[in-house]
Amino acid sequence: MGFHCSHCGRHHDELPMAFAAPAPDYWAPEFAADPASELTSDICVIKGQAFFVHGLIEIPVVDSGEIFSWGVWVSLSQDNFTRALKLWDTPGREGEPAYFGWLSTELTLYSTTTINLRTNLHTRPVGERPSIELEPTDHPLAVEQRSGITRARVQQIAETLLHPGAR
Repeated sequence: MGFHCSHCGRHHDELPMAFAAPAPDYWAPEFAADPASELTSDICVIKGQAFFVHGLIEIPVVDSGEIFSWGVWVSLSQDNFTRALKLWDTPGREGEPAYFGWLSTELTLYSTTTINLRTNLHTRPVGERPSIELEPTDHPLAVEQRSGITRARVQQIAETLLHPGAR
């Protein structure tokens, strides 16, 4: 099901149900040359001192039964990161307790910063990206994760992200 875009006036064939950040906000291109730094689609290490995992904040779309996902990065302690990597390809890893972390992706659609929101990262079966549960606060992103959003809100997000700078 597509939508008529209020930003460009055209019909888009599909309503995107996911957006993802390619790296934690702390990553800089020059880190790619640092042997103690690494960025893949799943993990990030910065100078051997900061450790991140890519996961999904999933938000129910209440009027469609679908799920909208933010692909974001969460910082973990070195111990939790090491444990998560050790079990990365291990069947049953989803039985692992959640790992505490800090949200490390700025979602600029929210009026209050999303950086350093408290999270729990839940591993899932091998091959599935971890899910990220936000601490139940009054932050708009946490409220949306708990309460869900409408397709109209998904369209608003899509229009803003597909046409940055449009008013």
